[in-house]
Amino acid sequence: MTYDSSSTRADAPPASTPEEAFRQGIDLLLAKRFDAWIDLWAEDGVMEFPFAPPGAPCRLEGKAAVSAYMTAYPDHIDLTAIPYVEVHRTGDPDVVVVEMRSEGRAVATGHPFEMSYVAVVTVEEGLITHYRDYWNPLTALEIAGGADAPFVGAAR
Repeated sequence: MTYDSSSTRADAPPASTPEEAFRQGIDLLLAKRFDAWIDLWAEDGVMEFPFAPPGAPCRLEGKAAVSAYMTAYPDHIDLTAIPYVEVHRTGDPDVVVVEMRSEGRAVATGHPFEMSYVAVVTVEEGLITHYRDYWNPLTALEIAGGADAPFVGAAR
C-alpha cells in the first residue's frame, strides 16, 4: 500500500489493532502532525534503534523522551511518502512486524531521502508500548551529510 502526504486518515478513531495503530501513525507522520503521532504512545512506551550510529540514541524510554526526539525530526527530514508498507502479524496479537520504505528529502542538504526499515511494534489497548526500529545508519549518514550531521549521530 502506498501512503503520501495527500492521503491521510489522521483524524481516524482510536486504533483497535496494532496494524491500525501503525497505519494511523504513518498517516500522522506524513501529515506532519507529530503531536498527534505522540498521542499514539503509552506513557511508558519505549523506542529502540538497534543499529543507531555512535552518538545517536539507542533507546528512548517514555512518551516524553520519544516526543523530544521526534520534535526535531521535521527540521532534518521532510518526509513526503511511504510508498511501501507490508505488515506481518505474529503469534502475539499485540505485536506486528512491518517492512516499509520512506521517501522525502534531507532538509540540510536537499538530498533525496529514501530509507528502508523493518520495525517490530507492540500495541496494547490502542497505544504503542514498544517500537524497535531497524534502519541503515550508513544511508542516514550519507543523506544527512556525515557523522556530525544533526539527528544522525555525534552532534545529537
